[in-house]
Amino acid sequence: MFKQFGRILKHLCYGPWRLRRVLPPHTLEAVTEAIRESETNHGGEIRVAVEIALDWRRLLRRETPRERALEVFSDLRVWDTERNNGVLIYLLLADRDVEIVADRGIDRLVGAEAWEQICHEMEAAFRKGEFEAGILAGVRAVGTYLERHFPGPDPHGDELANRPVIIDD
Repeated sequence: MFKQFGRILKHLCYGPWRLRRVLPPHTLEAVTEAIRESETNHGGEIRVAVEIALDWRRLLRRETPRERALEVFSDLRVWDTERNNGVLIYLLLADRDVEIVADRGIDRLVGAEAWEQICHEMEAAFRKGEFEAGILAGVRAVGTYLERHFPGPDPHGDELANRPVIIDD
């Protein structure tokens, strides 16, 4: 109970100013460029979504970062790529949690352990305050798997936007 109360308090106190500290405009541009560059080498799609904190209703339902990431994956239509190879990197700043959700075309080739390893490496960078480096490393790591399994440029073009999505509802 106390742990849940602490989580609710942390989320309610996490304001937009944290986002500017963690993801200033130059970092958003660097991530956008890293995704664009990565996607020139493979036929997959990478999306990055950042959420500052969950609202109180989600917190009272004890929604986990994984559950929220699955919802964002659907909302952003990352699943809607021609070859079923979209990958979402979801960051929940208040929990300092990273979740990767991959569509079935790439997920069956890579598997949960590999995605979890990328998440842990990103979270380790975040604990050191290295947010830009952590996100860029995550994009590169996901891109490596996509390049291995879907080499070459995407014949369907750039199906999803490259700029990170900031969720602030």
